[in-house]
Amino acid sequence: MSHSALALCLLLITVPSNLAMAIKKEKKRPQTLSRGWGDDITWVQTYEEGLFYAQKSNKPLMVIHHLEDCPYCQALKKVFAQNEEIQEMAQNDFIMLNLMHETTDKNLSPDGKYVPRIMFVDPSLMVRADITGRYSNRLYTYEPQDLPVLIENMKKALRLIQSEL
Repeated sequence: MSHSALALCLLLITVPSNLAMAIKKEKKRPQTLSRGWGDDITWVQTYEEGLFYAQKSNKPLMVIHHLEDCPYCQALKKVFAQNEEIQEMAQNDFIMLNLMHETTDKNLSPDGKYVPRIMFVDPSLMVRADITGRYSNRLYTYEPQDLPVLIENMKKALRLIQSEL
């Protein structure tokens, strides 16, 4: 075989394998339960599991209802995942669940089934309908600029546990 033919064969073998390795590297990580809301947070898989761990750990359950193709949910998710205070409280002080489907618990949709919607459930398994956002027509929704309200509501959920339970 001539020298140039051998070089061409090696090139034809090397390029596809390097291309395959590059494609493999660009693949997304497997989808975790965080769904982009915070990879360092421990997430539960189901509402029932969340209720169990809330009761067992004496921590409130924070339920985030969202949809992948909702631009409002995507915007909230982005700022939620980037906020260090929220991420730290979520990891240390709450049982966390994010849902892309409705639960059978009607208490989690007292004013409708819209997204994004964030609700809290205390360890006695009471849905805290009294912890609301700033909108009167969608009581449990938050927008990216509402993070201070969400942080205060997370702190309120923690205070209520200490004072009521």
